[in-house]
Amino acid sequence: MKRSIFVFVLCAVLMLSIASVEAAELKTVSIQIDGAAVPYYAPLYIAQEKGFFAEEGLNVEFYYAAAADIVKNVASGNVEFGFPNADAVVAARAQGIPIKVISTTYQEGLGAIIFGSDAGIKSPADLKGKKVAVTSLGSANYFQLEAAMKSVGLTIADVEVEIVGTGAILTALTQGEVDAIVFSKLRTIELNNAGFAASEIPSDQFLPSFGNILVAGEGLISEQPEVIDGFVKGLNKGIQYVIDGHVEESVDYSIETMAPTFAEKRDIVVQILNEVFIPTLWQSEYTKANGLGASDPVKWQALIDNSNAYGTIESTFEASALLYTK
Repeated sequence: MKRSIFVFVLCAVLMLSIASVEAAELKTVSIQIDGAAVPYYAPLYIAQEKGFFAEEGLNVEFYYAAAADIVKNVASGNVEFGFPNADAVVAARAQGIPIKVISTTYQEGLGAIIFGSDAGIKSPADLKGKKVAVTSLGSANYFQLEAAMKSVGLTIADVEVEIVGTGAILTALTQGEVDAIVFSKLRTIELNNAGFAASEIPSDQFLPSFGNILVAGEGLISEQPEVIDGFVKGLNKGIQYVIDGHVEESVDYSIETMAPTFAEKRDIVVQILNEVFIPTLWQSEYTKANGLGASDPVKWQALIDNSNAYGTIESTFEASALLYTK
């Protein structure tokens, strides 16, 4: 009996030792993500959980911050990777902050004009004379509204713009205080699930953009390109895993370990991943030809030039200065 116990303890010690050695062989890197932990970031979480990052020699730690802070922390080397929105990255690069996009994770912007399905709105032209809410005059959604009106030969002066805070903008729509809002298109599905019949016009067709994208500092890119390539590969494996029939598993894991406050919204998150993220955000015609996370230089140049035209950056620059290539 004593010999059996000794053998069992010895095996356990050996297994722990092997695990410690394996962990020690991994390079720990950190990523700062825009906002807070939400299950929409499931590919990142699942890539760590399933060992996709480990297969590339990496152990990943997750942190959160505002987009403007993320780009600065990445550039200064406080964190290796960032996952901010594209508008913040363009603004940072225009200011000379040395970061690059290493993966265009979201192939489209998240903005949309959202309205009641019975509002009689079919195109931006139908917004003329109506109340439309945005969160601020300097927000990306404000410029999306401006571009939408311009696309039909009108100006933003043709609508009555209302400034409504993030926490109240959905209520403003559902209570009839405004006729439409310009906000995240993810909220359209949430509104419909809550019993408010909502429709949308995606803003990306008027003002091409991207949602969250993966960035790294120029220093890390030049000094450790293998870390850059390994992280991108691990993330892409995570995205592909979710796409390949593991949405519910990935959402459940993300809620259980990272975002427990989303437990009541679990089914809506699953629906949003299936209806928005998989067909339009993580994948596009461009990724079909060039792989997940591929950066379309033409679309990026359009975002940069439009940012200059709408005054969010003082001067334009070449997309090649922003996009990482091997």
